[in-house]
Amino acid sequence: MNTIHEVFAYLTVHDSAAAIRFYQQAFGAEEIFRLSEPSGRVGHAQLKLGPTVLMLADEYPEYGIQGPRTLGGAGFRMHLHVDDADALIDRAVAAGATLIMPPRDQFYGERSGRVRDPFGHEWLIGHEIEKVSHEEMQRRYDEMMKSGA
Repeated sequence: MNTIHEVFAYLTVHDSAAAIRFYQQAFGAEEIFRLSEPSGRVGHAQLKLGPTVLMLADEYPEYGIQGPRTLGGAGFRMHLHVDDADALIDRAVAAGATLIMPPRDQFYGERSGRVRDPFGHEWLIGHEIEKVSHEEMQRRYDEMMKSGA
């Protein structure tokens, strides 16, 4: 059996150069490198977000590679676990993200909120406010579902 060594998020966007600038401004990303065509279209780029590598590229419709804007939404969300969710959410909004859910204390022990970046990807941003066991989390979730939240 093969061992998985790493998992990378690989985003497709409609303008990689602008996305790289946004991720640098909003999240403090550091560009590792990019492969660009003479036209400027980015075939591959890597950014460092904390200890993690984020990969991204422009759309390549000729290969069926499309981003959230073309598809009408993203099929997944990224979750950033940070020191201060409120501050990073404010920073992302100031950089051009849309606030989807303001930060608030959650049943699972985080204070978190959600933004959509200008390229259609959603980011959950949170920080821990308490340690919650899986059993307690399930109990709280059950209570929340009973109350119709």
